[in-house]
Amino acid sequence: MKFKQFIFITVFSLSLSQPIIAKDNIVIGAAVSTFADKWFTYVIDAIKNYDEANDDVIIEFADANNDSAKMLNNIENFIEQKVNAVIVHPIDRNSLRPIALKLKRAGIPLIVVNRRPFDKDMKYVATYVGSDEVQAGHLQGEYIKKALNGKEGRVGILLGPLGLDGQVNRTKGNKDVFSKTNNIKVLAEQEGKWERDRGLAIAEDWLQSNKNLNVISSNNDEMAIGALLALNKAGVKDEDFIVVGVDGTPDALDYLGKGLDATIYQDATGQGTEAAKAAHQLSKGLKVEHIINVPFQIITIENKKQFIR
Repeated sequence: MKFKQFIFITVFSLSLSQPIIAKDNIVIGAAVSTFADKWFTYVIDAIKNYDEANDDVIIEFADANNDSAKMLNNIENFIEQKVNAVIVHPIDRNSLRPIALKLKRAGIPLIVVNRRPFDKDMKYVATYVGSDEVQAGHLQGEYIKKALNGKEGRVGILLGPLGLDGQVNRTKGNKDVFSKTNNIKVLAEQEGKWERDRGLAIAEDWLQSNKNLNVISSNNDEMAIGALLALNKAGVKDEDFIVVGVDGTPDALDYLGKGLDATIYQDATGQGTEAAKAAHQLSKGLKVEHIINVPFQIITIENKKQFIR
């Protein structure tokens, strides 16, 4: 009787600590740089929705809180669990190679979403899902050029975290357009790390130091909104300033026509869905494109309604 009780208790305790997973289920790990990135929460939601829509898939999330060591530890945990594939939203491009090499040695497909790896590291990636960041910068630049209509443009660029693909190539896209005009010049650039508060502080500093700007092109919406708040606080009229962001967040849509002139829609739902779908297919041994591009689109007050979630 005691032996039977001991066996029962042992089995019961295991059932509490280890989820019972059906043999045919595909388990996918999703290693996220941080859950605090507002825009990326929409990518996470799309991945979760894909999980709910597919009965043979279980997707487990791990938050690294922007800590590279913690991200690597999360990857090691997924390897120990013998997941079928891993989706990674890297903290930065420099931190990806150790992750990629560990997954390669374990024979687990790596799907990178949103933050493009260095070209030299793409050979370790089964699939990259994202958007062409240069295109986002081009769309911003072309909108600014058209809005100025030949008038002088004195531009300040709010930068995301330095070195990230989004920061580098959105800025490049802006400058590609501006370099082909005689009336637009970049007079200031500063890193705002995607944050609204930093965007506000930088814009306040630019106004106080008499940079004489009349355009702010921001690498993302949060910094653009921060800059807009600084302009409002200083009593700058909407018609005297052009402000353009990237992402097409709900907050940005609220500000469109209220000082924010345009934003470039980055399809978080598309990126999350395609990343989850690629992981699912690779787990089943199916072929998937090495690069899956989800196009950017421009949003202005005229077409705003079609992007409201």
